[in-house]
Amino acid sequence: MGQPVNVGVVGCGAISAQYFQTIDRLPQLRLVAVADLDLDRAREAVRPYAGVDVLSVAELMADPRVDVVLNLTVPAAHAEVALQAIAAGKDVYCEKPLAATAADAARVLEAAAAARVRVGCAPDTVLGTGTQTARNAIDDGLIGSPIAATATMMTPGHERWHPNPDFYYVPGGGPLLDMGPYYISSLVTLLGPVASVIGAASRTRPKRTIGSGPRQGEEIPVLVDTHVTGVLVHASGALSTLVMSFDGVATKAPNIEVHGEKGSLVVPDPNRFDGPVLISGPDGWRELPESAGYVGAGRGVGLLDFAATPVDQNVGQQLRAGGSLAFHVLDVMESLLAAAGSGTAVTVTSTCERPRPVALHPSVS
Repeated sequence: MGQPVNVGVVGCGAISAQYFQTIDRLPQLRLVAVADLDLDRAREAVRPYAGVDVLSVAELMADPRVDVVLNLTVPAAHAEVALQAIAAGKDVYCEKPLAATAADAARVLEAAAAARVRVGCAPDTVLGTGTQTARNAIDDGLIGSPIAATATMMTPGHERWHPNPDFYYVPGGGPLLDMGPYYISSLVTLLGPVASVIGAASRTRPKRTIGSGPRQGEEIPVLVDTHVTGVLVHASGALSTLVMSFDGVATKAPNIEVHGEKGSLVVPDPNRFDGPVLISGPDGWRELPESAGYVGAGRGVGLLDFAATPVDQNVGQQLRAGGSLAFHVLDVMESLLAAAGSGTAVTVTSTCERPRPVALHPSVS
């Protein structure tokens, strides 16, 4: 890479601060402009960062300085904003999910291919030392041939802390579409793409009460299932059992476990970049040293990896946190919800390459 890649951000909500902090400490990236429907919120979000322009969305899309649009809007707006960026001839990197529906995500990828621009997508937590060290252990044969995995996320719901949690409980939300991208992206990174799914789902109550902020005490409707469970059948033959819930109170289950014919791994929280990786052996469990991934990573390291991947597709390097992986993960989630609704197994029509491993990178902090 030569000059820094200039980043324009659309959406200055809660998650934007983490991205801004990461971009600010990476010399390969430069934040040049932000846009938000609430311009005051945008101004406040970038107040710590000198020289960042606050623009309208149209102005940001037309700005010739912007190389890549970082799309941090709510999921329902992901496709619309991504398509605007693509129409402006700019690369785009989205917060997860890639779009609210697989159909909208397909439109984004088709438009990007036609415009010859690139699409990346969170979560980039899979590029950290946690998931990558576990993946390295699998690739090195430390647990033998993988047989199965379990993935569990259990929380009473985000309305306890989020001041505007409405979008978690409308179509495009729910525990699977909210947190599933972290877990399923990690499972695909560890075990490869998913071929079919079976599932079941439920919801415990029709309303939720906001627990903090200016709307504290307000009730909001629940329009999606809030407990989803299923089995992902990977193309490799491995089986992953998934539980995603906004209904349970707590769990002591590991976030992810992977079982092989010779041993098992405990993989850290896929919503984090790092954490201990444990492996079973004849003398019990031991912690593996960090052996792969970006050290000290934060949200936005996927944008760094995106920018560092050669544009020339002839080199054979697919984006690690790329559109094809994000589309497959979204397709898996929609297929799981369809399986839960029908009570039958559903074939996942998409696939993707298992993302390339990340060598152990020195600290990006």
